[in-house]
Amino acid sequence: MNDQITVIIPVFNTEKYLAEAIASVLSQTVKPAGIIVIEDGSTDKSAEVARQFEPFVRIISQENKGAGAARNTGIINASGEYLAFLDADDLWAENKVEIQLSYLQNYPGTDMVFGYVEQFISPELTDEHKSNLIPELEKMQGFLAGAMLIKKTTFLKVGFFNEKLELGEFIDWFSRAKDLGLTYEVLPEILLRRRIHDANMGIYKKHFKKDYTSILREAIARKRKANE
Repeated sequence: MNDQITVIIPVFNTEKYLAEAIASVLSQTVKPAGIIVIEDGSTDKSAEVARQFEPFVRIISQENKGAGAARNTGIINASGEYLAFLDADDLWAENKVEIQLSYLQNYPGTDMVFGYVEQFISPELTDEHKSNLIPELEKMQGFLAGAMLIKKTTFLKVGFFNEKLELGEFIDWFSRAKDLGLTYEVLPEILLRRRIHDANMGIYKKHFKKDYTSILREAIARKRKANE
């Protein structure tokens, strides 16, 4: 195990997928020493699923505040030098930690490292849903929390996730990181598999436009302030 890395998994009503997500962390070729599951006010059996992995998993429960707030709780409680994130319905490639940690140790001038993301359709979706999603399943650069590895001290230079945003909290954080001049690398390997399912299709499309407008407005304001 590598005691330098803490993995943070925010959980809200994902009992169907959580065990598989945790298992993808525990099966890493370089295993992180700490996994923190933030149980964000779920009404299903997500907490029971997480407890099956104790003592390898530490569970912190809080009232429902959203993914940004859940990740922030995990960051505050993380003891490792590095932070890694995984959504409770997604999966890591088994060599994600090994590849990214090696890169950051070999290239210490890089502040954070990402990999590519492969989206996949959750098996329980209907054939109709699956046929509509085929164009969205391309391999792509993973500018997502789940595809990143970063030192905790570096992350905190930017600050915590914006808890007011419902979906765009990582886009907002990454925008602030680039404004501060933090450096990053995107490795060519597929390191994250992002699950497409009923619960994340409609919600994402419904709320993203509102959050993106807010993120864009704040980014413009930061640039104006920096140029004054």
